[in-house]
Amino acid sequence: MSEVRLILKDHQWDRMAPHLPGKVGDPGRSGKDNRLFVEAVLWVVRTGSPWRDLPPFFGNWNSVFVRFSRWSKDGVWDRLFASMADDPDFEYAMIDSTIVRAHQHAAGKKGGPEARAIGRSRGGLTTKIHAVVDALGNPLRFILTPGQASDYTQAEALIADIPAGYVLGDKGYDSKAFRDAIESQGAIPVIPPRKTSPQVACDYALYCERNLVERFFLKIKHFRRIATRYDQTPRAFLSFLSLVSAFIWTK
Repeated sequence: MSEVRLILKDHQWDRMAPHLPGKVGDPGRSGKDNRLFVEAVLWVVRTGSPWRDLPPFFGNWNSVFVRFSRWSKDGVWDRLFASMADDPDFEYAMIDSTIVRAHQHAAGKKGGPEARAIGRSRGGLTTKIHAVVDALGNPLRFILTPGQASDYTQAEALIADIPAGYVLGDKGYDSKAFRDAIESQGAIPVIPPRKTSPQVACDYALYCERNLVERFFLKIKHFRRIATRYDQTPRAFLSFLSLVSAFIWTK
């Protein structure tokens, strides 16, 4: 078997390790090689491979899958992301969304597609990732919806309690109600008006910085299990998103 490529550098692991369960001194039993386990999950999300194809180098695939699922239910991946996002640049924040194709394996779970954040359109099954990033393009928050959902529906939830000086968004966020919500948080909206909307001032020089949120989407889509959604549950897909976002924060 060819050598397995690992991607966690020592300085990245040093930042992550204190925020993961199973350390000596934690309640319960100690985790077996947390670093190798996190590398295994990164391998799955990076390659887009099924869990069953996990190289034996990482141990039994089912044990890794069960541990990943347990950490998902316990909110470990969410807390890891929150811990890594500990020094955001709030000069301004940028919001946007991206659509990812949902594989047929993501369909079929009980509860219906809406509950699973999967939509159906002419392009097939899709999920939309709504995200907000800081002034350096680092992720702060994301929300999943079915692919056909309007960007505007999640706008206020995305920026809630984020103390940015400016909030940048494209014309899809052009709304008086959303501008008012931004200003109520003490921020300045930087959103170009649609041609059919009342014309309001927009700092177009600052608006050019909005490309950072698009770059964030490009980064996460290098991980094939995010570029295409294979997971039936939003919780599993969000767990992968949280891990990849934590990884981005540590680079």
